[in-house]
Amino acid sequence: MKLLKILAATTAVAVLLAAPAYAQTRIALVVKSLGNGFFDAANKGAQEAAAELGDVEVIYTGPTAATAEAQIEVVNSLIAQQVDAIAISANDPDALVPVLQKAMERGIKVISWDSGVAPEGRQLHLNPSDIGLIGETIIKLAADYLPEGGDVAILSAASTATNQNAWIEAAKAAIPAKFPNINLVSVVYGDDDSVKSTDEAKGLIASYPDLKAIIAPTTVGVVAAAQVVTDQNLIGKVNVTGLALPSEFKQFIDNGASQAVALWNPIDLGYSAVMLANDLVKGEEAKPGATLSMGRVGEVTLDDTNSGAMAAPFQFDKSNIEEFSKIY
Repeated sequence: MKLLKILAATTAVAVLLAAPAYAQTRIALVVKSLGNGFFDAANKGAQEAAAELGDVEVIYTGPTAATAEAQIEVVNSLIAQQVDAIAISANDPDALVPVLQKAMERGIKVISWDSGVAPEGRQLHLNPSDIGLIGETIIKLAADYLPEGGDVAILSAASTATNQNAWIEAAKAAIPAKFPNINLVSVVYGDDDSVKSTDEAKGLIASYPDLKAIIAPTTVGVVAAAQVVTDQNLIGKVNVTGLALPSEFKQFIDNGASQAVALWNPIDLGYSAVMLANDLVKGEEAKPGATLSMGRVGEVTLDDTNSGAMAAPFQFDKSNIEEFSKIY
């Protein structure tokens, strides 16, 4: 009998030693592609949120190429790992729906952020800012430095990118009412690839000799276009603007290839995405009208599609680019 008690006690101790002190929540932050400065900055915020929450591990992951097929492979791997939540910036709004539905069927909470997934493939979506405001902002960034108007073109990311397409449609809608002297001559796609974006920028300049501005609502495309303008000695003739990371883009504000750009804080965006995913894991319900916490960033109220916006874009120019380039 004494031996049995000793064995039982030993077994109990072994079980306690093998078990973690607490069950840690694992949230996967899935980005369009790795090696992108915007998403690296978002990961900083995500890790900050994890540290603040204390019982959360953030798995930062994504494909090397910005394709839906590559993201599907990543998501399947996360399902096999039985993570608690997936927060994804999608390369395609529809192609990812089946695999994300599979994740939800397995009890994994799914949100999209930055670039959305169709409603049936996620529980909520966090826009970085209001779509209409972003669309108007990217046109205004060009129009403010074209008092007499002129030809502009848009260099986007992938043709399937949900956020890019929504912003471009909002930009087109804003032109007749608010910027009648602006003539949008073309929209091209660089697939968030530096080489392709460079080629597309060169093509725009060759095709439209009266081009006054290239608007790139993508941090990869805007750098590529500004480099082309710099290399071709077109500073002062073609202004490059759009959405840019201050740390990556400061040189082009400094040399005059760009007058101003804008962006929300990607650190805050990654932080907010993790906070919202954790809300769902802890039992909060995503439904129209629900107000959910984003920690230090504030709160978001969901609309009829279970989407919400984080904050308005912020403009960077010569007056402040130095300060913000040291932050992100």
